[in-house]
Amino acid sequence: MVASRAHSPDYKLFIVTIILVLVGVFMIASASPVIGETRFGEVYFFLKNQLVGVGVGAVTFLAGWRIKYTFWKKTAPLILVASLFLMALVFIPGVGLELKGAARWIELGPITVQPSEITKLAFIIYIAAWLQAKQKDVRKFSTGFLPFLVMLGTVSLFFILQPDIGTLGVLAITATLLFFAGGGKLAQIGILCLIGIVGLWMIVSLQPYRLDRITVFLRPTEDIQGIGYQLNQSLIAIGSGGFWGKGFGMSQQKFYYLPEPTGDSIFAVFGEEFGFMGNIILIMLFLIFSWRGIRIANRAPDSFGSYLAMGITLLIVIQAFINMAAISGLVPLTGLPLSFISYGSSALVINLAAVGILMNISKYTRI
Repeated sequence: MVASRAHSPDYKLFIVTIILVLVGVFMIASASPVIGETRFGEVYFFLKNQLVGVGVGAVTFLAGWRIKYTFWKKTAPLILVASLFLMALVFIPGVGLELKGAARWIELGPITVQPSEITKLAFIIYIAAWLQAKQKDVRKFSTGFLPFLVMLGTVSLFFILQPDIGTLGVLAITATLLFFAGGGKLAQIGILCLIGIVGLWMIVSLQPYRLDRITVFLRPTEDIQGIGYQLNQSLIAIGSGGFWGKGFGMSQQKFYYLPEPTGDSIFAVFGEEFGFMGNIILIMLFLIFSWRGIRIANRAPDSFGSYLAMGITLLIVIQAFINMAAISGLVPLTGLPLSFISYGSSALVINLAAVGILMNISKYTRI
């Protein structure tokens, strides 16, 4: 393969992304009217907000597409510091917004922003730039492993304080895989995994509701009206969808049975309405997204573009598969939203910006 000048971007990635976003819009339209009316007195409250997110996301997508990806390498430290500053603002009274015991949002007039979504992308950009700068020094303890551990630990602290452990898990897995791709030794990866397991055990031990999630995962039929309620209702929804599903808008579990049918439980609503075949198609869409993203990473013109493309792809796909696995009872519940599909403007806007960057990298891939 030889390096080429700018050429047509990866339109297959573009098409898959558009399909996933449209699936999200239609699923919000199906899953949200009842809770929109109940909570806010407005049937289309969630749908309207999600459409605003799509509109803003389209702008960030185009910006990511138009700006040459090397720009992000130059600004990586500034973007990361700015995102961490925004995360710190969530703890300031009058600025931060706390919901259900978690301080994850800041209010900017009529706009509510979730800074952790910005930090996810900012950290991946920074790690990609750092890996390119370090090159072979990544394998050394003092210049590679130790600085990476300090960086990951510092960012992790912000997520733990909110707390947002699910998002931290996705970010930590993605960053660790990038570190390995950049030259990290297997022994170093093993140490990182051990630190992660010990840290997770400590967090779970200190917060009983997280221990409940482990208990439900191991014994799903225990306390189905209590700690096992969400998982059991999700499994009922997916199971009742059968092979072909009940049809769009025909879910019954969204009527006050499923907690947060527009959030992390939206995959259960999707499974009920579109059945086993619908689930397979949705999984295939994410696999195609993964394939195109990794292909871009393999053909990127430089190591920064390769690490960045790989990081963005993993960040989006890992979260999607953890969500679907959790709602299906294959891993403990995490509270993570389903990429592109669950309700949440901040996540959608940042994900679309990230895909825009992927599209830009694809314009410069080797042929």
